[in-house]
Amino acid sequence: MQRLSMGVIGAGRVGAVLASRFRSAGYPLVGVSGRSEASQLRITTLLPGVAVRTPAELAAASDILVLAVPDDDLIAIAEELASSGAVRPGQYVLHTSGRHGLDALASLTRLGARPIAFHPAMTFTGTPVDLDRAPVFGLTAASAERALAEELVAALGGTPMWVDEADRVLYHAALAHGANHLVTLVAQSMDLLRTAGAADPAAVLRPLLTAALDNVLAYGDAALTGPVVRGDVTTIRAHVDALAAADVDDATVDAYLEMARATAGRAESDGRLAPVQASTIRQVLDEADWDTLAEIAAGI
Repeated sequence: MQRLSMGVIGAGRVGAVLASRFRSAGYPLVGVSGRSEASQLRITTLLPGVAVRTPAELAAASDILVLAVPDDDLIAIAEELASSGAVRPGQYVLHTSGRHGLDALASLTRLGARPIAFHPAMTFTGTPVDLDRAPVFGLTAASAERALAEELVAALGGTPMWVDEADRVLYHAALAHGANHLVTLVAQSMDLLRTAGAADPAAVLRPLLTAALDNVLAYGDAALTGPVVRGDVTTIRAHVDALAAADVDDATVDAYLEMARATAGRAESDGRLAPVQASTIRQVLDEADWDTLAEIAAGI
């Protein structure tokens, strides 16, 4: 089957990897754009022999134009392309933003372009490590463009997830909360373990976090373990005191308190924590006056 030709604007971590994957899947790649040194390195590594062209040149030469650009730049770049006169009626234009839906491409849609929101729900390194990954793709498109969107996902070995235009921001917030904030949480845990004397915090956490992630994905709130769901107020209070006494940054302390509160709320809603226990835990957390506790720990 003859594949449609493709041009990719943006050779960042996402754009370079997708361009390489589409090329391997048989889509003729007319070129990519990328100006930074990092983008040029990715093009050399992942896309050897592919032409580097301007966005307008890519638009004029491709059947499918992919905008793999930062969220905050997407609308402006689409408007620049619309002004260039290079985008033509019937041309497919995809963007890889999670937050934006079809509205971000309105300037091109008015010219007759066929828009698709095509977001890979995956974290990218922009290296060959990413080439074998097959994520879920958050898709938004009109009925006439759905077949192509699903064809592209299938070509990459991924799984389609259709997202309503009105739900794009919530969809993206869910992914950011689950993945981006997880990185912060784990990094904070590693810092605490180093403070507690662990020589290799990653080795300590890896089996625990792997099991916890597998379990919550399989069982939801039922996977919750630990002192909060047990109603172990004494242990929670000891945690609070230890954090106050240690050399711990305020952001880590705040994160512990907020996550403990959220955990108590979910455990209570799930029926695993009695209301009186949840109330006691919240009281312990609410009474954590960190300035006062820090002064006590310092002997002031």
